Amino acid sequence: MTALAVVPSQSSEGELARVFAVQRAAFAAVPMPDRAARLDRLTRLERMIEREADRFAAAIAEDFGVRSKVVMDITETMPVRSAIRHAKRHLRSWMRTRRVGVSAAFLPGRAKIVRQPLGVVGIVAPWNYPVQLLFAPLVGALAAGDRAMLKPSELTPAFAEVAKASVAEFFAEDEVAVVTGGPDVAAEFTCLPFDHLIFTGSTAVGRIVAQAAAKNLTPVTLELGGKSPVIIDESADLKTTAERLVWGKLINSGQTCIAPDYALVPRQMVDALVEAMRTATGKQYPTVAGNPDYASIVSDRHFGRLNGLVADARSKGAKVVELGSGGDAARRIFPPTLLLCVGDDMTVMQEEIFGPVLPIVSYDTIDEAIAYVNGRDRPLALYFFGADRARRETVLRRTISGGVTVNDTLMHISQDDLPFGGVGASGVGHYHGERGFLALSKEKPVFLQSRLSSGAMLYPPYGPFTRRLVGMLSRFG
Repeated sequence: MTALAVVPSQSSEGELARVFAVQRAAFAAVPMPDRAARLDRLTRLERMIEREADRFAAAIAEDFGVRSKVVMDITETMPVRSAIRHAKRHLRSWMRTRRVGVSAAFLPGRAKIVRQPLGVVGIVAPWNYPVQLLFAPLVGALAAGDRAMLKPSELTPAFAEVAKASVAEFFAEDEVAVVTGGPDVAAEFTCLPFDHLIFTGSTAVGRIVAQAAAKNLTPVTLELGGKSPVIIDESADLKTTAERLVWGKLINSGQTCIAPDYALVPRQMVDALVEAMRTATGKQYPTVAGNPDYASIVSDRHFGRLNGLVADARSKGAKVVELGSGGDAARRIFPPTLLLCVGDDMTVMQEEIFGPVLPIVSYDTIDEAIAYVNGRDRPLALYFFGADRARRETVLRRTISGGVTVNDTLMHISQDDLPFGGVGASGVGHYHGERGFLALSKEKPVFLQSRLSSGAMLYPPYGPFTRRLVGMLSRFG
């Protein structure tokens, strides 16, 4: 692979403030862009994603070490382009002013809701899906009529530079701008008085971002992570379950915020599931080391962290089962690994794994599995495998999670009409589709008083007639 000729740059605090001021002034000059202007910006974003897909893929592969372009197409380019097309198709409806009813006491007055852009939006993206998680929130911002400043992760510096150059070519600085740099730049970025801030990353950093935004009373959408469980019911078909579980766990080598983090399995089915997953892994990844479809772990620190999780679990009694061929430490290729006989004292059961390691927890009843999930922070995703509709509905009713896919993994995130977001420790707020448009808009309530209003009857001084009128309105208004 030919290395990209990238000279990393870093935005200074003064530069961040300057770009923010430029965008704030541009928004003040045109606070309500019409549909044509918004469509134009969405179309330019679509053209940029289409034209730059190969450059983005090459840069991300340089950052990771091994990262398949097919994986990028499936998980990043295609979803963003789908989101853009969805927004363009529905933009007229999303922008429409809504007429709403008024109480009888206020007739013939009228009321409406005007959907208005917020202003300047900040978007902080992580390293694991740098294209999708930088540009998918931007779709909502552009559809809503906002300006946007984007901050890619410092762990994908090659991509950050390509993204910065590409955005500068397709957008004026007062429309969309990319700023680059390390944690210090990210900290300054989140302290800007944005009209809304979208952050995707870890729960720990999400808390810091929320605190920084709170100083400006900036509303936030936090897309975090956590330990997303898989509940396998005794009615599940293990062959299909294993194939779909392996795909969802191992795509991008498990470096996915909604990746299955642990599996709850009926005790009598554990051994059969292990063998089914071994078969499915061998089919999808006949080899691991040297396989262009199997991604590297993004950094030495994260590779070492995964080794530490497995070593800690082994030292505390877990059985370690490697699926398929071994890894390659030199290229940060971590082998697919199952952990059996895990306990809550193990670090792997306390932290989000973010890698190709899957603990398996056995259970005896569905109530026990539900209690296990509910005894922990609310997850970003939950997966249920099984044919029993009653138990499926029981799980859906009695658990709370950011989203759910039944009899598969990851698929709910790809549906443009489904809101995406966490709950509690896994996130705050939603985006995707119309929810993204609404998150970055102000639904402004407007009441239009009639010339024939009877409101004057409620002006002081308050005598017997007014008291009788108020009593009547209280009963019938």
